[in-house]
Amino acid sequence: MTTPHPLLRTAEITPENVDAALGVRVREDQNAFVAPVVRSLAEAYASRATAWPRLILDGDGAVGFVMANFAPGEEDPDFRCGIWRLNIAEGAQRRGYGRFAVGAVVEEARRRGNRRLTVMWVPGEGSPEDFYLGLGFRPTGRVVEGEAVAEMLLD
Repeated sequence: MTTPHPLLRTAEITPENVDAALGVRVREDQNAFVAPVVRSLAEAYASRATAWPRLILDGDGAVGFVMANFAPGEEDPDFRCGIWRLNIAEGAQRRGYGRFAVGAVVEEARRRGNRRLTVMWVPGEGSPEDFYLGLGFRPTGRVVEGEAVAEMLLD
């Protein structure tokens, strides 16, 4: 995978970088489509057995946050392996960081033996639908709590 910058990487959230993670803020008009990082970290703590939160770093700078869920025992297949959150900082958008973050989740999903990755979004103007479809996700036709469900098969 080609990265926008040779120092681009994911990092576990630690006491040393939690403030950087909390500083990742999307554009104001995107707040209707993605929860802030602080909420994601609270959910990750509450679901620590299955949540996979990661800071996206370019060099020493935080440019984004991604959180996936890996719950192989989950009854609903749409919640076994999926992207829960993707926040790319307002000033860092449209530079390949989101694509990199999704790629990191795909790599982790494959490493764990998953063959299917899901993502959900709130439909509407300004939603991330086109971004995810452009990466190869396909709509399943399901809607869960008002969010469209899409999948990517990991062959």
